[in-house]
Amino acid sequence: MRVYVIGANGKIGQHVVKQLQQHPTHQPVALVRKDEQIKALQAQDIEARGFDLTDKVETLKESLEGADAIIFTAGSGGSTEDDMTLRIDLDGAVKSMEAAELAGVKRFVIVSALQAHNREFWHPDLTPYYVAKHYADRELMRSDLEYTIVRPGLLTDDKPTGQVRAESNITEGEIPRADVAAMLIEVLDKPNAVGKAFDLITGNQSVESVASQL
Repeated sequence: MRVYVIGANGKIGQHVVKQLQQHPTHQPVALVRKDEQIKALQAQDIEARGFDLTDKVETLKESLEGADAIIFTAGSGGSTEDDMTLRIDLDGAVKSMEAAELAGVKRFVIVSALQAHNREFWHPDLTPYYVAKHYADRELMRSDLEYTIVRPGLLTDDKPTGQVRAESNITEGEIPRADVAAMLIEVLDKPNAVGKAFDLITGNQSVESVASQL
């Protein structure tokens, strides 16, 4: 399976690409914004393409052609203004969905945020971020794509444990980015994961076991 990773230069995206590179049946295609990022990835024998979420849908569609599945891990980052959060985390995500449909790609896995579906949980200092995630997720559910929405808890750079917990309504918890990446990959070819949205934190079951029980 050729898996196109949108946001491949991000903190989760880098883990996804590295893990896909070692996967026995999946092949990563890294989608990044800058030419120097493309060159750096190609130097690691990773196929890479340009992909700017501020481009038109028709332009994004060309970069998605040939994909068997898409993992969307892109985000504007915590240091940007609110307008960029909406342009990247919301509009960029939705444009990617539209481009995927135009390119004939069906499978779409997206990184959201813990409790993004529950407005009462949103932290007042992060409202634009949660708004973006909430409505991007809703648009994905309204699409014809075979989606999975993963809503991780507080992200850390700790070493992966390989042990997670996934439920529809977890209100707190943290998880290493590498474990989030593992789940994003694990659900790709799980038919039972299609049409599912869940919160994800560190737990006491293996990623494979949890993905199989969704």
